[in-house]
Amino acid sequence: MAKTKGKEAKGAVAAPAAPAASAAPAAPAAPAPKARLRVYYHQAVRAKLSQQFGLTNPHQVPRLLKIVLNVGEGEAAKNAKLLDAIVVELSQITGQRAVVTRAKKSIANFNLRQGMPIGASVTLRGARMFEFLDRFINVAVPRLRDFRGLPTRSFDGRGNYSIGIKEQMVFPEIDYDKVEKIHGMNITFVTSAGRDDLGLALLRELGMPFRGETPVSVG
Repeated sequence: MAKTKGKEAKGAVAAPAAPAASAAPAAPAAPAPKARLRVYYHQAVRAKLSQQFGLTNPHQVPRLLKIVLNVGEGEAAKNAKLLDAIVVELSQITGQRAVVTRAKKSIANFNLRQGMPIGASVTLRGARMFEFLDRFINVAVPRLRDFRGLPTRSFDGRGNYSIGIKEQMVFPEIDYDKVEKIHGMNITFVTSAGRDDLGLALLRELGMPFRGETPVSVG
């Protein structure tokens, strides 16, 4: 009888273990705060521009559509390491992955063939656009060498504003020890104004420090 019990015990299948208690669901992440300049635009700038220009239709009030940062580098086609560094730097400055720009056509005088990499660019919209504009106005612009204000004549006739930066070092995100080469960049602020006076007023109310003017204080 004891042998039978031993065989039964040996051939018995162990009962499945009880399932472990499921872990408590993680608390939902707190929503990211809205961009400060975006909130200020909706709460203050729209009303000011409507009153200043007599705009009765809210769709007539100009708004910032996008900001485009573009770096052109003639050595990019020959130096892949330099091009990679430019892409990394633009990504650090904007918080968005930069894309490589390529030549649209061949130019024999510059030894340029269609499709060759010639630089990098980033297009910002929405919250990232306003966050970059805030950092640009309050952190980067004051670091410009011999800065006396931004020119007001850099509009294109349709309310879009472009400026050139000589050194990427004005942005605090750049680590000087990791810089491959000092280079400039072009920054374009694209608006829905359609007119230069409206575009100028929009950027002025957002705090852009234009030459000969006291910048608007953004609360």
